[in-house]
Amino acid sequence: MASEMEPKVRQAYLYDFYGELLNEHQQKMFEAFVFEDLSLGEIAEDQNISRQAVHDLVKRSTKKLEEYENKLHLMERFLELRDKAVSIQKCAEAYEKNHEEALLTRIKQLSGEIIKEL
Repeated sequence: MASEMEPKVRQAYLYDFYGELLNEHQQKMFEAFVFEDLSLGEIAEDQNISRQAVHDLVKRSTKKLEEYENKLHLMERFLELRDKAVSIQKCAEAYEKNHEEALLTRIKQLSGEIIKEL
C-alpha cells in the first residue's frame, strides 16, 4: 500500500510524520524539492551550491525519514487506519441504501479494529 505510492507522495507523507526530526537546512531543501516542486538545479542555484549537493541532501534526508518509518511505522499505521475509515464510510453509505445486515457487521468489525489500534 504505502510502498506502491509515487515517490514524491511518499516523501511528503514521511515528511509530515518525521520532518521535524531533520535539521532546519535539511527541512528547507526537502520542502523546496517535495512541496514546492522545484528542480534540483533551481534549488542549487537558489542556495548557491551544486546540483549534486542538493541531490545528496534530498537522498540522505529521505533515507533518514525512511529509517524513522522503519522503526516507528507511524505512516503505515495512519494509512491503514485511514483505509479502514474510508471502508466504514462506504459500508455505511451502502447500508443506508440497502439495509444489509452484513454491511452493519462489517462496519462494527472495522470500527473495532480501529479502536483496538488506538
